[in-house]
Amino acid sequence: MKNNGKRHLSLSSEGHFYAIGLNYKKADAEIRGHFSVSETTQESILEQASQQGISSLSIISTCNRTELYGFAEHPFQLIKLLCEHTQGTVEEFEKVAYVLKGNQAVHHLFNVGTGLDSQILGDFEIISQFRKSFKNSKKRGLLNAYMERLANAVIQASKRIKNETELSTGATSVSFAAVQYIMARVPYVSEKNILLFGIGKIGRNTCENLIKHTKNDHITLINRTKVKAEKMAGKFNLLVRDYANIQSEIAQSDVLIVATGADRPTINKALLHLNKPLLILDLSIPKNVDSDVEQNEFVTLIHLDELSRVTDRTLAHRQSQIPLAKNIIGEIESEFHTWAEHRNFAPTIKALKAKLTEIKAGEIDNQRRKLPNFDTEQAEIISDRIIQQITKHFANHLKDTSVETSESIHLIQKVFQLENDPS
Repeated sequence: MKNNGKRHLSLSSEGHFYAIGLNYKKADAEIRGHFSVSETTQESILEQASQQGISSLSIISTCNRTELYGFAEHPFQLIKLLCEHTQGTVEEFEKVAYVLKGNQAVHHLFNVGTGLDSQILGDFEIISQFRKSFKNSKKRGLLNAYMERLANAVIQASKRIKNETELSTGATSVSFAAVQYIMARVPYVSEKNILLFGIGKIGRNTCENLIKHTKNDHITLINRTKVKAEKMAGKFNLLVRDYANIQSEIAQSDVLIVATGADRPTINKALLHLNKPLLILDLSIPKNVDSDVEQNEFVTLIHLDELSRVTDRTLAHRQSQIPLAKNIIGEIESEFHTWAEHRNFAPTIKALKAKLTEIKAGEIDNQRRKLPNFDTEQAEIISDRIIQQITKHFANHLKDTSVETSESIHLIQKVFQLENDPS
């Protein structure tokens, strides 16, 4: 894909297009937890953005990343929004964050939405959160034409990669990595007692993967809201226990999976009264298992950051599919940039055509008064063809990737005395 560094065409009267955020590459689980954004918090951020005159904004917050995509005059507008609604500070953010602008932000969004930037390569669960985020922004009137087109392009790329490559071979999620880890390190896993605490999205996915891959029928569910646990247990014919009994259930377990999604630890050493080894997997951001559990000699604690280091033949195969995925992204991203470029200079071409038409009308009227046999109809036809050829030449010039589009637009506007922001 040709991507000339000069051409940053996401500038409009709304500002520049930015992607700001942090992810697993530089920010550990604790720091990511500080910037975690719940659904309620997302609503608050969008509401404040709207009040501040930000025209377009979407938010992605998963266990591995928190990112804001939007238009602003300066990226600090978006950074400030994030920090004001989370536990993180601007200073903390600056140490681990990235701020991407224009085409770089677009490319990053393609990589995120298609699973190429995921902690577990090819994780396609991100696309459902991606859809939901942009849909929510549109509902609130915070999705301009540029970002809506971009979102649709990323979704298209994700579909094609899933259908045309094997980047998603096997399960592609933290939940599967957890099950894979258990199967690799727990002998006779089908006979072990497994306790799943928390049945949010990751908990449900983990449960499904446990049943599918371990053939274990000793899985017990505990959730603070027991009704939800019973509903899921009925689907898979599993046991449900009261939250009040969690201490005794942990004591009987060989594996404890914590996916509670709370904003502070839900499991600590005080709950552990063990007389046999216990593997604990904490799949939550922020961490929901207190590090003090490791003071118990029977405990092995694994956090999702460590699960990302699990490598196997499936991961190697997925990596072999990266070039195919990048080709698809390159094709669709190039189409998007072409659309954006045309959209960027189309108002200027329209204004130029209007200006030339205005000049034409004045000259034809002038010649009509001077010449008694002046052929107005023929003059109109010839003038219109000349205007069409002139505007075509200007449009082709602006499409040329070797020229600086913004400078050319400015020159055309200056020479023909057009409005700076024609519409």
